[in-house]
Amino acid sequence: MPMPQFLVTSTVVASGLVINFLNYFGWLQHGVWTLWEDFITIGGLSVLPQLMWSTFVPFIPNSILPGLISCVIALVSVTLARLGKLSKEGTKLVRSASGWTATLLFMWMPVAQMWTNYLNPENIRGLSAFSMLLAMLGNGLLVPRALFIRDLMWFIGSAWGSFLHGWGNLLCMFIFKTIGRTFFLAATLGYFTWLGITFWKDSAAYGNDSPMKSFRELVFDQ
Repeated sequence: MPMPQFLVTSTVVASGLVINFLNYFGWLQHGVWTLWEDFITIGGLSVLPQLMWSTFVPFIPNSILPGLISCVIALVSVTLARLGKLSKEGTKLVRSASGWTATLLFMWMPVAQMWTNYLNPENIRGLSAFSMLLAMLGNGLLVPRALFIRDLMWFIGSAWGSFLHGWGNLLCMFIFKTIGRTFFLAATLGYFTWLGITFWKDSAAYGNDSPMKSFRELVFDQ
């Protein structure tokens, strides 16, 4: 990453940590927190389409147009929401945008990695099998809690991270013979067994007659 982008990213991340810390303990004025929410909403909605577009360069033209268009839309949406010009549903959607864009940015990371794997299979040899296993395990451990409290955003992010970033990259490594069959099959068996137990235990905790009912409650009963 070039130094200017690194400095900007580091500043935003550090500012976010400080602001969230102050807000948690009630040491931050509401107006400052509101400005921060608007900033990360606009920033997230601007960065996400640009990042998705840039992933596929040079197969598509190198352009900042997606980011600019998204930035304008985000600015207008946030302004209208703050002025009370949107419907209740529209305002709720704008306020939830920052959380969803953060989740989608996280979810895009394995997509970019797998696209790189597809374009340059030799790069797969540089991946660490244990790092991918850790990604699968770490995100997989979050799935039961997200399912239990019916947090759809959290569930999607953790399930996607464990499946694509973890197991998906292990699958790529297995296909290109950088990990052994035993390692991959053991990881696969453990992962899908864990998901099965997660839904089974959740349905038992809620008294549901089927794990699919837990899934329907997660998706539709928001």
